[in-house]
Amino acid sequence: MPTQYNTLIFSPHIDDEVLGCFSFLGPDCFVLHFGAEDRPYVSRIERIQELERAATMLNFQWNVLDNPVNHYRMQDLIPTMELAINQIKPNRVLIPEPSYNQDHRAVYDAGIVATRPHDTNWFVQNVLIFEQPDSLVWLHSKSNEPSYFREIQIEQKLTAYALYSSQVRGHRSPETLQAIASLRGAQICKPYAEAFRVKRLVDFR
Repeated sequence: MPTQYNTLIFSPHIDDEVLGCFSFLGPDCFVLHFGAEDRPYVSRIERIQELERAATMLNFQWNVLDNPVNHYRMQDLIPTMELAINQIKPNRVLIPEPSYNQDHRAVYDAGIVATRPHDTNWFVQNVLIFEQPDSLVWLHSKSNEPSYFREIQIEQKLTAYALYSSQVRGHRSPETLQAIASLRGAQICKPYAEAFRVKRLVDFR
């Protein structure tokens, strides 16, 4: 596991980081993906190849774990998350908004545990919850009003998303991503933005 990245993203699946955290992806960001599977229309190897192309374009570092997709267990994810936090010592951790997707809920619940105030674990000053199309088009809870925004260049985000060609689907189409980004941009008087919920934001003085 690498060390000393400012931002650590807990991404349930390959492509979730581009869908929800595009504005944070860069040289100072490490993305931990919790699984990738073989499917009839795309293999695990092809999924990782798509990730490699996106990571090369956006210049972020990553690792893909072997948890069984659609069967993540919170208790299995927590030790891996804590290990990553203690080794990387990030200033910021991003975890997914819980949604109808069971893997997203497992990563969210495990992430809340792994970033808790603790007397021996590395203390992450800033914890943000990132949204995705599935957390907006079919709400899982009423607590997803965003409180933190980052302006983005939508063309760059859509170009990066297109690299995950096997995952471009109707319910998370480029048009849907652009509509969400336009809405979030309007909330901060910018053309396009990504939005997050603040779980913890620390200002040490």
